[in-house]
Amino acid sequence: MNLSTMMKQPSAFLPVAMSLAALTLVLGHVAMFGGAREADEGTAAHLFQLLMVAQLPIIAFFAIKWLPQNPRPALAILALHVAAAIAALTPVFLLGL
Repeated sequence: MNLSTMMKQPSAFLPVAMSLAALTLVLGHVAMFGGAREADEGTAAHLFQLLMVAQLPIIAFFAIKWLPQNPRPALAILALHVAAAIAALTPVFLLGL
């Protein structure tokens, strides 16, 4: 199985989509309300946390299922998962949210 075929598997594209949704949520919140730190976490912060944590079992399932069968494309997709998660976390750390 090649990379593009493997990427069509839900366990491959869902974590990337969840990271992009989390990034969109953070950027939208900053655009609407600014980057000021709030006294209490709002709905956006809770959704961000849920999106990021919910990826972990999906990524673990992907790694357990696909790494033994096709290690090279699986590692590339796992690297994409990590890159997408870092992209979602970067604005949170840079802005101190």
